[in-house]
Amino acid sequence: MATTLQNRWQELQQADRYLQLLLIALLIVGFLAMVSASVDFADKRYGDSLFFAKRYLLHFCLASIAGLIMYSTPVSFWQRTSWLWLLLGFLSLALVLVPGIGREVNGSRRWLNLGPLNLQVSEFVKLSVIFYLGGYLVRRSDEVRQRWSGFIKPIVLLFMLTLLLMMEPDFGATVVTAGTAFVMLFLGGVKLGQFLFVVLGCLAAAVALVVFEPYRMKRWAAFTDPWADQFNSGYQLTQSLIAFGRGEMTGVGFGNSVQKLFYLPESHTDFVFAIFAEEFGFIGTLVVLGLFVALIGRVLKIGRSAECKGMQFHGLICYGVAVMIAGQAFINMGVNIGLLPTKGLTLPFFSYGGSSLIVCVAMIGLVGRVALESQQADKEVSHGH
Repeated sequence: MATTLQNRWQELQQADRYLQLLLIALLIVGFLAMVSASVDFADKRYGDSLFFAKRYLLHFCLASIAGLIMYSTPVSFWQRTSWLWLLLGFLSLALVLVPGIGREVNGSRRWLNLGPLNLQVSEFVKLSVIFYLGGYLVRRSDEVRQRWSGFIKPIVLLFMLTLLLMMEPDFGATVVTAGTAFVMLFLGGVKLGQFLFVVLGCLAAAVALVVFEPYRMKRWAAFTDPWADQFNSGYQLTQSLIAFGRGEMTGVGFGNSVQKLFYLPESHTDFVFAIFAEEFGFIGTLVVLGLFVALIGRVLKIGRSAECKGMQFHGLICYGVAVMIAGQAFINMGVNIGLLPTKGLTLPFFSYGGSSLIVCVAMIGLVGRVALESQQADKEVSHGH
């Protein structure tokens, strides 16, 4: 037991320092942004202005445990059990749709009630997709590169998964998960022609989902001209844009946002970035963008380094994590500034939400493990020589 703990401590000391610092910086800034955005809403709803701050700290403890577990677990374990995680993903998505088991909020059934924690299943499914595709692309690399069947098999599974996500409905998670899967397949060696054929088909399906669903068409109309109906369908976007406008260059100061005073709905979840921009201005938003770019760049570098050492699964899961975090951050920020239509998608490390925080920290813990095993491979090679 003592030897095991000593080994774990030595592994922690070898952790990628740059990755650690970027994660800590994003967690601190994200916590402050979420607390500031939520205090007034929490005071009115629960009579405790720090309600969400306390809940966040609980989520942070769970996220830290998840991150340490991922960091302490050999990557080979996730590779061996990759199919099992996808199966659990399917089962949990089916379970959440069962009345009485899945919890419904604002017309969407996305959560499993686990006592003090509401588990958003789609967040964990994202990680299971990364595991499964990483394992599949290593096992079937020749088939993926040479035959259509190697490409179609994971696409069929992905289609079934997105169908369950759309039944919740969770359009944002569907887009991010499918986008990550396509990038991983492309990096895994799928031919460009096959890739483009399926991607264009999925884009056509996405357009159809918007056109034939009235509430999505309403969102699209509000996105194209939010000021035309600023007190109804365009309300959230116009209030978000006002927040950005008030922030100007340096912001109105921490805690001094006006838009969070019940003008901007969901200000501590989907629109926390707008409140942050109001309080810290253009310079503050650039700092946050810089942190995300640096984190994603570091994850890609670790993945590339592992792939160059012949650790293909390690590299692929790093690419999957980078695309997942980048895609989610881009969509959330794009929605906040009016670049994309409104959809419920959290900003990693910033938005209030236990499932999102746990999964994001777990993903970085996984990347940290890849970096550690990559370093160990270097040492083994040098000792061999």
